[in-house]
Amino acid sequence: MRAESSHYYKEKLKRLADHDLRLYDRKIPTDVKDIKKIHLIGVCGTAMGSLAGLLKEAGYEVSGSDEACYPPMDKQIAELGIRFFEGFRAENVVGADLVVVGNFSGPNNPETAFARDQKLKTLSLPEAFSLFFISPRHGGAGKTSLVVAGTHGKTTTTGLLAHVFQSAGEDPTYLIGGVTENEHHSFRSGDGQFVIMEGDEYDSAYFDKSPKFLHYRPNSAIITSLEFDHIDIYDDLKDYTQAFKFLAEEIPEEGNLILWGDDQNVRNLGDVAKSNIYFYGLKEDNDISARDIKVDKDGQNFTLVVKGKEIGELRTTLHGNHNLLNTLAVCAIAIANGISFEKLKEGLATFKGMKRRQEIVGEVRGITMIDDFAHHPTAVRETIAAIKEKFSERRIVAFFEPRSNTSRRKIFEDDYGKAFDGASKVYLSVPPLRHNDTREDFIDEEKVGATINGRARNPEKAHYYSNADSLLEAALPELKEGDVVLIMSNGAFGGIQQKLLLKLTS
Repeated sequence: MRAESSHYYKEKLKRLADHDLRLYDRKIPTDVKDIKKIHLIGVCGTAMGSLAGLLKEAGYEVSGSDEACYPPMDKQIAELGIRFFEGFRAENVVGADLVVVGNFSGPNNPETAFARDQKLKTLSLPEAFSLFFISPRHGGAGKTSLVVAGTHGKTTTTGLLAHVFQSAGEDPTYLIGGVTENEHHSFRSGDGQFVIMEGDEYDSAYFDKSPKFLHYRPNSAIITSLEFDHIDIYDDLKDYTQAFKFLAEEIPEEGNLILWGDDQNVRNLGDVAKSNIYFYGLKEDNDISARDIKVDKDGQNFTLVVKGKEIGELRTTLHGNHNLLNTLAVCAIAIANGISFEKLKEGLATFKGMKRRQEIVGEVRGITMIDDFAHHPTAVRETIAAIKEKFSERRIVAFFEPRSNTSRRKIFEDDYGKAFDGASKVYLSVPPLRHNDTREDFIDEEKVGATINGRARNPEKAHYYSNADSLLEAALPELKEGDVVLIMSNGAFGGIQQKLLLKLTS
């Protein structure tokens, strides 16, 4: 991470810190020598659990703790043979040579406090991944790092990119914030030159307010989109954009920066880059674009155009304009890193998608249930559009939980009101206030519902409830054969997917 960005986030930490700054001190390892036992605080998060799996496969003795461990991570942790502690206690850390701290854990967590007091080596998740799986070994050059960043589409794009490189025989290492349908894993330790990871812009740890992606030593990067998000840690759009500017500046001259060229905010990031730049998108002024797009129930066909020249026809199993853009981004970075057109074609055609991204989780009594991670209003709108594209003759019934720190705030009330135009019925469930919520800044579900109904000129289109169970009870009698129920949340949504399946089959 460059000195400019490091200074920026150190100053941010000072502004945000509400404790004695000495609580943020830590011992930082510079190599993996003498590290044998590793403990992860917050091990049941998707990314932390994946890192735990990679470290276990690499031969380290791994343990982890969390408040609780739910599917699918509980099964993965158990299958990997990782010792799991439910709850946070100082004794869980005893004997560890290295402690990896999840970004939800503050300085007063019993385990982080113990690690600090005992002067144990401590890293954030991205620092640990970089040290163990990207950094040079024994004087070598290190791995070639490919990072996928952006407000939207990171997980699907990273999963598709990892599959394309694996299908092409590159044997990559990868870390994804979701599980691929092809491998049923979110991580892989490969012997090849490439390391592929989802580059989250959220901060790294309580002691490091820099975004995760700045730790990944990117040789090439994709930036899929740029809209204000994570308002709990970024001041405004300018502050949020600065994180992506630092990422663009981080790419070396010989590297490649892949930018969504249809959006001016993303395109402008090229102004600060010194690397090779490739713009992709559906407009003809991009370096990488698509022509002759044909959609069917099983995916999309298109002709790939590179710098104005038609290269050949490709097929993706993914639906929606946003996924076509994700596919073009993968085409750009794959070609820039030496993947042939034929291998690219095979990889795209055989990708089965990601769990919790337009994932069909069941079909009962003619009702199809789809689970999706969408929570930002743009993601909600585009996901509904993609589902309508696939199920063009069927009614779309949307269940939505605004659960993330950003989606629970008033800032997106109007945007959510406009995001559900493509759905026939909408059921909203808003979780109760959390410790970091304030009533005056909390989303007003009544206002969102009124906007949805007003736009549809239908006072019965949108309904809102205080929890998933009451939502389900109200929605069940209204569901009809042929409906597609689209369930959207970045959390468990009270287990509504399984409860709906159970009630429909009983």
